[in-house]
Amino acid sequence: MQLPIVAPAPIVSQHAEAFKDLFENQKQYRHFQNYVTGLIVLPNKSMANISRCILDSADKTNLSRFMSESPWFQEQVNHRRLIYLHEETKFVRKSKSESVLAIDDSLCEHVGSLFEYIDRHYDHANDGYPIAHNPVTSHYVSGAVRFPVDLRLYRRYEEITQWEKFVLKHFPDTTIPKKKKERQKLHRQVDETLLQDPEFLELHRQFRTKIDLAIDLVRSAIRHRLRFDVLLFDGWYLSEALVAEAARRHKKWISILKKNRNLETNSFQLKDASGQPIKFEGEHVSVEEFVKQIPTNAFKMVVVNEKTYWTFSLTVRIPSLGKVRLVISYENGNLTDTYVVLVTNALDWEAKRIIATYLLRWPIETFYQDGKERLGLDEYLMRDAKAIGKHWCLVFVAYSLLHLDCLPSPLAKEQVPTKSIGETCRQQARALIELLVIQAHKMLQNGESAKSVFDSLFAKQLAYATT
Repeated sequence: MQLPIVAPAPIVSQHAEAFKDLFENQKQYRHFQNYVTGLIVLPNKSMANISRCILDSADKTNLSRFMSESPWFQEQVNHRRLIYLHEETKFVRKSKSESVLAIDDSLCEHVGSLFEYIDRHYDHANDGYPIAHNPVTSHYVSGAVRFPVDLRLYRRYEEITQWEKFVLKHFPDTTIPKKKKERQKLHRQVDETLLQDPEFLELHRQFRTKIDLAIDLVRSAIRHRLRFDVLLFDGWYLSEALVAEAARRHKKWISILKKNRNLETNSFQLKDASGQPIKFEGEHVSVEEFVKQIPTNAFKMVVVNEKTYWTFSLTVRIPSLGKVRLVISYENGNLTDTYVVLVTNALDWEAKRIIATYLLRWPIETFYQDGKERLGLDEYLMRDAKAIGKHWCLVFVAYSLLHLDCLPSPLAKEQVPTKSIGETCRQQARALIELLVIQAHKMLQNGESAKSVFDSLFAKQLAYATT
């Protein structure tokens, strides 16, 4: 049995006023506070559990209606959150040139396929295709300040176009294969015909790649007036379209370069250990082959955040990306471990600065971890996509309020978060236990028996346990 919650978490009460006018009435506003509180302090983040633990929440259907039917808009709440964060962090943030926007995506896995827009998505970590939603998110980092900005749900082409249904409609005798390569072959055979179907064509036009969503997230961050000069993303997002968008917005960018990418051999000169130019055959050389030719004495040691790297940097041209700067980095001086290749349009930056800046991408990974382990980013049970979007929006709110409590004083010597999101969650839970004890004490002072106090405080949970 979990402890009942007698009031919103103190951190929610402290900041919730900034969102109050976005809700139609006091009940909606209270549901907002209750749901965010439940995300922060309860181990089970389901609406049913939040409802039975919140004393002033009459029924789980009320919270369900708040998430699925009530006329409040996640876009407005998210915009207000960003305005509020911008104001609350103005004395802690770094300059625009030292601030970054990171782009990445994560899987919110589920069992069953009853959730709207759920599908099988590739999991790089496990090399499998779990049933999941696949949100693409942007994350702002400026010194100690780091918070999620926005989210776009990625939907696979076959799911959004109902591809299998239309294949069977136009090719009724076709057996649709399960394996990826065989399905790709079938796509080449049937898609031209499917695009002649007006209904399929309309669905086809709704499809957005992850690169499209990443570009939209960059534009969204700029519309929200976030000040940053650098975009960070992993090698999956390194594309001509996203790089072109960065150029239009006058942003620098840093990414991971995959080892099978080609470099234009006439764009650089590499020398061997004796100082003689190395000749490459052909117009292009793969990154992997290029790295094999770099002499050991060309690598230089740099220290970033007290960690040593052995690096080699060079400006080259890459087809579709243009002139860029590479940093090849090992973690030991023997150059025997796996290397990483960073690539950027910041041609005048030295290796140390490029590495240090790319490491600012890490907070988006810790957000995914904290969001799932602490705040229920992937624990929703509602099936409607609109309600799921509202859930994600309120997870962003919960994370942001907790993060404000983690920020150092503007005068602090070290401008880094002073505690973890998990520690702050535990502090909020302890504060609510104190409020519960005080509430029980007041009831006892008013003459109620211990049994009456217990029955009153745990009535909803006991009722649920007996149904």
